[in-house]
Amino acid sequence: MHIKEIAQRLNITPRTIRFYEEKGLIAPLKNEENQYRVFTEKEAWRLQTIVSLREVGMPIEQIRQVLEKIDQGAPEEILDYLELQRAVLFKEWVRLKQIIHTLDDMIQSYDPENSWSWENLWELANQCKRVESERDNWMDRWNFDKQAATYDEKIRAQQFGLYIHKDYDQVLDQVVHMIQPKQDEVGLEIGIGTGNLAGRFLQRGIEIKGIDQSKEMLKQCKRKHPEIETRIGNFLAIPYPDHRFDFVVTSYALHHLTDDQKLLALEEMKRVLKPEGRICIADLMFVDEKARMDYLEQWRKRGREDIIAQIEDEFYADRSRLLAWFHQEGAKVQTKQMNELVHLVYVELG
Repeated sequence: MHIKEIAQRLNITPRTIRFYEEKGLIAPLKNEENQYRVFTEKEAWRLQTIVSLREVGMPIEQIRQVLEKIDQGAPEEILDYLELQRAVLFKEWVRLKQIIHTLDDMIQSYDPENSWSWENLWELANQCKRVESERDNWMDRWNFDKQAATYDEKIRAQQFGLYIHKDYDQVLDQVVHMIQPKQDEVGLEIGIGTGNLAGRFLQRGIEIKGIDQSKEMLKQCKRKHPEIETRIGNFLAIPYPDHRFDFVVTSYALHHLTDDQKLLALEEMKRVLKPEGRICIADLMFVDEKARMDYLEQWRKRGREDIIAQIEDEFYADRSRLLAWFHQEGAKVQTKQMNELVHLVYVELG
């Protein structure tokens, strides 16, 4: 086929095809006599792949990486790129929803006859900007992709001093007990990791889906529990539509978010839950800031600055802040402290 024929077949313009050629994504043969581009079925398929990926918003450089994987004979890895693109689009969707919400607030509060109205609009705009910054600034400083292969062994290896996975099995069992899942319900685990908590729901015949920002963790989870639907995503942009789940659970994951990011995560949990959904959070936290300071002081007196540094490297929650947010939303809340660091927060939305 010549360029006009392939353009008509794929419903794109010859100019678009030349653009992809300039970017090095395709390299059609050229007729030696007239230098017309000639597209074989292989080139047509390659171009069709490019167009499909562009339709879902994938950047050129990422498409290049996909094509390289295909050329290297690793087509199974293409799924990772597609799932990553879905996560990117959901993040943008959440961002746009936030902007629309801010615009609604601006329209509601604007009063052209009062000068203070402009100050109010300015504050709403800045608040929107701060929220967007919190979503964008999260990064995996702990390299969970690298930890994935040995994660299950690591959590069983008791460490001298601060052992954050103490009572691990009892904690996960308690999450299931508090949620009390029903056979017709569908749940979501955020930060599913290798699937240790999700597996407990499967044992009860409960359908559960999981998200994690680490593709290697998801591979480990799929290896152990192939029946679980997993997606790349995180607390701040859950890649599911509104009101999808009966309950949301998470364990040993929320402490990787700052205090402000935690509140955004709670908003996202509420978004994907049905109106009377349930949440159970099992994580490292303190009752309040005083409890945190008292705990650190105990280690300081023992000369364990290493343990203090370990705690301060992460963001153990202030439980009182979480409870205040849920109470403001009119939710019913129960708490249970499993040991000196691990607390459970169970919530029923109203």
